[in-house]
Amino acid sequence: MNKMSAISDWILFFGFAIAVLTMPIWLAPFGANYPDLMQRFAIFGLFAIGFNILFGLTGYLSFGHAAFLGIGSYTAVWSFKLLTMNVLPAVMFSILMAGIFAFAIGFISLRRSGIYFSILTLAFAQMSYNLAYSVLTPITNGETGLQLTLADPRMIDAMAGIEATRTLPTTNLFGMKMSGMPGFYFCAAALIIGFFISIRIFRSPFGVMLRGIKSNQNRMAYTGLNTRPYLIWAFVISGMYAGAAGALMAVTDPLAGAERMQWTASGEVVLMTILGGAGTLVGPFLGASLIKYFENIFSAYNTTNLNQIFDFMPDSIQPYVVDIAGLFVGKGWHLTLGLLFMITVIFLPGGIMEGVRRIGLLFKRNKKNTVDAGGATPAANS
Repeated sequence: MNKMSAISDWILFFGFAIAVLTMPIWLAPFGANYPDLMQRFAIFGLFAIGFNILFGLTGYLSFGHAAFLGIGSYTAVWSFKLLTMNVLPAVMFSILMAGIFAFAIGFISLRRSGIYFSILTLAFAQMSYNLAYSVLTPITNGETGLQLTLADPRMIDAMAGIEATRTLPTTNLFGMKMSGMPGFYFCAAALIIGFFISIRIFRSPFGVMLRGIKSNQNRMAYTGLNTRPYLIWAFVISGMYAGAAGALMAVTDPLAGAERMQWTASGEVVLMTILGGAGTLVGPFLGASLIKYFENIFSAYNTTNLNQIFDFMPDSIQPYVVDIAGLFVGKGWHLTLGLLFMITVIFLPGGIMEGVRRIGLLFKRNKKNTVDAGGATPAANS
């Protein structure tokens, strides 16, 4: 049984890796195969997969994961400013710093559970946002955001003999610029590595313990098991994923701002995970991709586009239809997202992956009925 499970996990991993790496091909019919959007699919997919390790496995709902996303971005940009434009040190330092902050916040927040835990994480995230926005301006550059400048020392680059240019340098991986398709493939590689680690965590004894905590934490405590270390490690690992996602945001666009730490960013990853299917392996990535795709499509529509779409309608009705439709697109596209989320929660509580399972069971049932009918035919004829 374990051997079959391992084989299915490897099939899932390679299938996922192939699907991610071939995005430029199969996303073309959907108009979503350009680098910037595919980078967002990979970055927020990684963010959601990491969040799912905490929420999906333990049931602890954090509303503060955007803090680690912002910490990752700030750390990466400081790495570019002080050390080198090579992206590997930036990503590693971001993961480390996010892990340290996640341990500090988790150590305090995990003293409580349920709604109290969620409120504590939200409070820490808002504190981080306000600190980055106003108090720690020498480090974060406040509302302007942390950016590269020509005066940055970049000590490792200087020691390596890389001369400063008259224009701002670009991020690179040993000379390969991290913009366009190379930037996407770097983010895709990080996503695939993160997905592989997620599979190993899900199938490990550690993952079993986390699922036990979600099932009945009190019963586990009654047996004498201390669940707190498992929860802290789950929180830290999840925070490190968020830090890696924040670093990738800085890799593709070397800028860090306090807006990445707002509560709305934390709420967005919750929606992504629930929409795709909390507690599943692929679901969070699907939810993140779907939300970012709809954001790209619906936010681009404006009044001019809507007038062209409804141009076939009578002039007396068209303005009213355009006004109503305008509530769901452009700046109001979040209303469409809200409706999509409501429909999913009402009809598919397990998210997209529950819908996939239902379709699979339907096909199996139809196939079984067909086989049974075929097997009954000879008996009937005899």
